[in-house]
Amino acid sequence: MSGGEFRQKVRPEWIDYNGHLSEAYYVLVFGFATDALMERTGMDEAYRTGSGCSLYTVEAHVKYLREVGPDAEMLVRTSIVERGAKKLRIAHEMIVDGTVVATEEIVALHVDSAQGRSVPFPDHIAAQLDG
Repeated sequence: MSGGEFRQKVRPEWIDYNGHLSEAYYVLVFGFATDALMERTGMDEAYRTGSGCSLYTVEAHVKYLREVGPDAEMLVRTSIVERGAKKLRIAHEMIVDGTVVATEEIVALHVDSAQGRSVPFPDHIAAQLDG
């Protein structure tokens, strides 16, 4: 299944009082990686505006494995673990200097905001996700 990579450098304001990346910013960067996956698979701003649909995270599990210091270059590798008609399971690995420093697995639903419920992926989006 489709996936991809996202890169982000640690910003100074993300460093906590212990001199490391604050835990909330791991999740922020994983969110950016999910956004990048959405862009790559056709769920971009034009799609969201035109269809009223987007991915909504309904469950997330984060593992903090190593501390990340100031100015670190983070690489997030994303994999689609499973795709259903309306659901995605996505796995992210955050890597710094070749070492996995954190992981996140999320369950996301394809939601029509106007209807307030999950709806099936259109065929062209499903094909990109499966690609």
